[in-house]
Amino acid sequence: MSRIGRAPITVPAGVEIKVADDNTVTVKGPKGTLSQKIVPQISVELGEGVINVTRDNDSKESRSLHGLSRTLINNMVVGVTEGFSKKLEINGVGYRASKEGKNLVMNLGYSHQVIVSETEDITIDVPDANHVVINGIDKQKVGQFAAEVRGKRPPEPYKGKGIKYDYEHIRRKEGKTGAK
Repeated sequence: MSRIGRAPITVPAGVEIKVADDNTVTVKGPKGTLSQKIVPQISVELGEGVINVTRDNDSKESRSLHGLSRTLINNMVVGVTEGFSKKLEINGVGYRASKEGKNLVMNLGYSHQVIVSETEDITIDVPDANHVVINGIDKQKVGQFAAEVRGKRPPEPYKGKGIKYDYEHIRRKEGKTGAK
């Protein structure tokens, strides 16, 4: 039995959960509403303040989807109550970010400014010129948006210039003059 899949999900106060006939789980909370269609081999049972996720059989596919389904539902519950965020750092001389309305404007060493717009479910904060915080309720969308922003100028290994996650460590290389 999957150790992740059999763990119950506690539902905090103020969160409403509905399971439709086609196995679609809808979670509504103070920050918004999320829904996810769960495969038919996995069943979702609502209890008093807890959600249990079980599987019909022990096939390899069902076992692999058991923990995934439980984690997707748990991420929806966490997203509508607390939300998710990714922090990015901008390193380099003259590299900076600013927020103009709903747009993130970045100077990244190109001849032009790089402009990225907020979407309806993603918000961008710029606490200072070298840090960007991306917030949202859907974990997958927050991670994808952060990866797209990072992809505008990924960090390079020689001087460490570029956009990186705050937890990321860039392995530095020695330049060609260092071989002598």
